[in-house]
Amino acid sequence: MSDQREAPARLAYAGVVLAAGEARRMGGRPKSLVERDGVALIRRVTQALLGAGVREVVVVLGHRAAEVGAPIADLPVRRIVNEDYAAGRASSLRAGLAALSGKFDAVAVALADLALLEAVDVETLLRAYERRAAAVRALVPCTNGARGHPVVLETGVCRAILAREAGYGARDWLASHPSEVEWLEADHVRYVTDVDTPADLERIAQHYGCAMRWPE
Repeated sequence: MSDQREAPARLAYAGVVLAAGEARRMGGRPKSLVERDGVALIRRVTQALLGAGVREVVVVLGHRAAEVGAPIADLPVRRIVNEDYAAGRASSLRAGLAALSGKFDAVAVALADLALLEAVDVETLLRAYERRAAAVRALVPCTNGARGHPVVLETGVCRAILAREAGYGARDWLASHPSEVEWLEADHVRYVTDVDTPADLERIAQHYGCAMRWPE
């Protein structure tokens, strides 16, 4: 008889990519259109979810929706527009969760401007979620105290968020249910490196040896 532990059962995952923000610190230029080594960040993040086996992906657009959605037009994902995107990230999360149509065990929520995220990073999160303790209903990656993305939410958590008032989002649920949240400490910065200001482009390029440019 083998003494190896049985591998955790593979679960069914959906994904929500948040790409609706106004990018005020970028002067209104959508951050997710920045290209890393010639590929738009929104496409990289969406492909990372798909490459990790996420079955259904909803990408939430808002500010300059047609332009932001163009780099993923050929991918097998659903693009929706949150007309209330100016209300903040929670409104886009709620729109994305409400648009999911399949039956899933959990949902991975990602930001569209994660500059370094790869499919293997998403895969690591999903496998960690499958090994979680019974009481855990959400998993959040972090590095040196900084919380990151994607965040993995049990479908019951998603329903609980949608049942609350407008403006209630994942951050609110996580804050009010600390005993049901697992924080996954990573020894790299791929979960926490996003693009906020023009200076971030040069910083990321220099630190990680990649080209970070706006599309021509």
